[in-house]
Amino acid sequence: MKIERATTNDNVILSEITKKSKAYWGYSEEQILKWKDSLTISKEYIDANEVFNLTIENEIIGYYSYTIKENNSVKLDNLFVLPYYIGKGFGKYLINDFLIKIQKSKFKKIVLDSEPYAEKFYQKMGFKKTGSFETSIKDRFMPIMEMIL
Repeated sequence: MKIERATTNDNVILSEITKKSKAYWGYSEEQILKWKDSLTISKEYIDANEVFNLTIENEIIGYYSYTIKENNSVKLDNLFVLPYYIGKGFGKYLINDFLIKIQKSKFKKIVLDSEPYAEKFYQKMGFKKTGSFETSIKDRFMPIMEMIL
């Protein structure tokens, strides 16, 4: 098991992981299609941001990505694992790798918009909810979370 920087050629598999992981939470195929653009990881996105793959036996099973913001902060943009690996500690492995990288840097704050079903996971990892916003699905709210370093 290893975590390494993604290459632009990983864009297709990362997009598939994102869509399959999102669908794990019970969203319909129709809803996943509506979110197609926001769930697609482009070559340009990988080139412009910090993207790291988790591989087991040369298979990418998950990844995380973050963007650098102003005021010494970063935004955890994505953290996804294939459905088979959800609940088996791989998400925690990814977030711990991310946190170690960020804690060794100049950044003072991490922000993220959490999938509502993942809010408790992020709380267990030390993030605090600071707000929320309504999504394209009526009465579905995305928690806004942060961690001060």
